[in-house]
Formats: sequence, structure tokens, C-alpha cells
Amino acid sequence: MAVVTGGTSGIGLTLARALAEAGADVVPLSRKRDQVDKAVDEIDALGRRSLRITADVTNRASLEEARRAVINGLEKVDILVNCAGITKRTPTLDVSEDEWASIIDTNLTGTLRACQVFGRPMIERGYGRIINIGSLASFIGLFEVAAYTASKSAVAGLTRALAIEWGSRGVNVNAIAPGVFRTALNADLLDGTERGKEFLLRTPLKRFGKLDELSGACVFLASEAANFVNGEVLAVDGGFLASGVNQ
Repeated sequence: MAVVTGGTSGIGLTLARALAEAGADVVPLSRKRDQVDKAVDEIDALGRRSLRITADVTNRASLEEARRAVINGLEKVDILVNCAGITKRTPTLDVSEDEWASIIDTNLTGTLRACQVFGRPMIERGYGRIINIGSLASFIGLFEVAAYTASKSAVAGLTRALAIEWGSRGVNVNAIAPGVFRTALNADLLDGTERGKEFLLRTPLKRFGKLDELSGACVFLASEAANFVNGEVLAVDGGFLASGVNQ
């Protein structure tokens, strides 16, 4: 049984759908009920169980209420995928403390909250799989997205910290670091921009990723095939991080 935060759009919806197709019951969480309803309809159509629950990773009480509803309705949580995230391009000298705090609170502290809330019953049962969503920015600097880069670098560190703390208690914690996948979140930064052209230049496959190309990594990390995989950040990036001189 899987819970996916940010599971109603973009990468989150893709991974929620992939887990359902692989045989898991899936609860996709987000703040907006209409998006939750659409995502749950997709899960239902795949013949898997789900629940219509809204939750906000910046609000611990809403996550705790979601956990209660999931355990009452579906008995347990085996898998947590943390996909909720935001970004904004701003020159760092102009980043306000409010903007910084909002991005850190969603991307980093929101991931921690969900890990704490849904990780507790996993630890009590002695079994769980947590998959955080990192970024290329978990490894490298990206221009004029300092808050996002800081948050995703920290998500990689949090993944490793939880892996060594919770691994002996039956909970494996890993992350996926997507390369450049065009979504509603980043389309304005990529479409027809010099930034988009640079990403393509530095990606050996010479294209942006397709969201479904993240599915295999997620299903693998959630499965028994990954029993001895813990504390890893798996890049799915078309070779971007391996890239040096490309011409």
C-alpha cells in the first residue's frame, strides 16, 4: 500500500499510476480535492484501492489526519513517495526570506514531515520503503534557483541520514534524482529558453525525459528487488551527471 505526496500531477501522478499498475493500492495526496478526485479515478480504473484524501505537506496535522484515514481504510502503509515540491527562479540577491522559507518548507521540511508521520507506523511494523524525490540540484548548482538547489541538496542528505537511522528497523530510504523532465512546474524555465537549450546540450541523450521513464526506478525501489538498496540517490537523467565536454 503506497502513499504519494504531490501525487495528483506531474511526477507524483506518474509514479502513483506506476505503483498501481505494478499492483499496489495507492493514495495520492495533494491540497486540492478536485485533483485528488481525478487521480483516484485513475487508480480505481486500474483496479486498485485508493482513498480520496487531501493533505498539505506544510501542515503536519493534515498529514497526521491522512495517516489515520489511510490506516483505518487500508490497514497499513508500506511505501511512501515524497513528490510534493515547488520552485521559483529568482536572482539570489533578490530572494526574499518569505520565498526562501516557502520553498524550504515545502521541499525539505515537507519531506521530513511526511517521513516522520508515515514512517512511524512503518517502523512499528518493521517494514517500509520511502522514496524521496531529489533533483539534479541534489548534486550540482542550478542558476538562479538557490532555494530549490539548497532544498534538494538537503533532501539527498536527509535520505542518507534516515537510511542509516531506520534501515536496521526495516525501513529502507532512498531517493530518485530526475534529470530534466518537462512538467507544468518547470515549463516556463525550459520552453524556448537558453536554459532549456543548455540542459539539452549537457544531456547526452539530447532530449528531455518523459515522465513514464521515472516509473521503473520507483517501482524497483519500492519492490523486494531493492531489499539491499538503502541510502541511495538514483539519478534518472539521460547521462547529465556523467556529462563533461559534449562537443
